[in-house]
Amino acid sequence: MHRLLVETSLLNEESPVLPADAAKHLKVLRPKSGEEIELFDGRGRCRVFKVQGLRFDERGCLIPASETLNFKPLTLNLTLFACVTKGSRWDWTIEKATELGVTRIVPVISNRTIVRIPQAERAAKRERWMRIAEDAARQSDAKWLPEICEAVDFRDALALVRETTCFVGALTNPPPEPLAKAFLSTKARRCGARSVFIGPEGDFTPEELKALLEIAIPTSFGPTILRAETAAIFAVSVLAGAMHSNFAQTKER
Repeated sequence: MHRLLVETSLLNEESPVLPADAAKHLKVLRPKSGEEIELFDGRGRCRVFKVQGLRFDERGCLIPASETLNFKPLTLNLTLFACVTKGSRWDWTIEKATELGVTRIVPVISNRTIVRIPQAERAAKRERWMRIAEDAARQSDAKWLPEICEAVDFRDALALVRETTCFVGALTNPPPEPLAKAFLSTKARRCGARSVFIGPEGDFTPEELKALLEIAIPTSFGPTILRAETAAIFAVSVLAGAMHSNFAQTKER
């Protein structure tokens, strides 16, 4: 079923007229009359409609196929702090993290980050990243969109890290626990928000790692050295799976 992202208010209308962006996307899809389309708001709400007819002045008119507005509660509270990588690698990271269900993505500019984003360009970059996340959510049947933050400098990111139980891949002595085991060790903590911090291609500086390890938990991402974008998706996959399992166990009790 095709899906379109819209404002929440449209989900409550009986015959919503789509805004221009959603109507353009529907026009490209070329749906047949009577075909079902799901509208979702990126905040857990969705409703199925049927195509009644398309007016090719960039608007589409739909009629309800489902009488109820469905809602899927948010089951994760997971933030990805990641130093921005080059070009399509960063786009890919946003796309896959959205598919895996992260609730927030914080792009970080550290000392060794190759990509430098001037302050004046950060708002425009965020808008572009949001569109990537929206496309990923639409295609993956995700009901929630992650919050995409403007890029922040490393020092500014630390204040946000303190609000979560944060894991970071780091070589320490003694060697750290594997990520999944570290999550289980912290499961009883009152802070339900979890996060993972991924460094740049050139790794953290010693000063950055020292500051991070004062507030984050060092973990192992396995026996091999992972590229930054691989490490991000590996860590999100492990934590999302563990958190979903923990949520399911809690509901059963």
